[in-house]
Amino acid sequence: MKLISSKFIHSIAPQLDLLNTIGGGVAQPQLRVDQHPKGVIVRVAMPTVSANSFRVVLNQQKLTVFGEYRHEPDDQLAAPLFVQTLDLPANLDVARIDAIHEGQELRVRIPFLSPNDQQREIDIKRNE
Repeated sequence: MKLISSKFIHSIAPQLDLLNTIGGGVAQPQLRVDQHPKGVIVRVAMPTVSANSFRVVLNQQKLTVFGEYRHEPDDQLAAPLFVQTLDLPANLDVARIDAIHEGQELRVRIPFLSPNDQQREIDIKRNE
């Protein structure tokens, strides 16, 4: 009597290989946020991760930076290497965020809003 079919073993083998590879030595990411006169820079250093493995997602005022591992580039299965979510303050211009990967570091640049964009007077309509 077979408890586990060979088809099941063949279907789960890539996932087991993926988990074994990840557990075998992934570097710890280093995340740092630097403030500059024009904005902030989120720096993520993870020497063993290629630029194609990084993702940056903005959802309203939340910025999520993560890295993922895929056994093959077109695999549907991806394992997270790290995930970091940052709540962005209201004085940052989220419409102008950009990211660049250079060397072994991902840099996400977020400029400050200009003072003119932060405050404005609201006209009052009069119903008479």
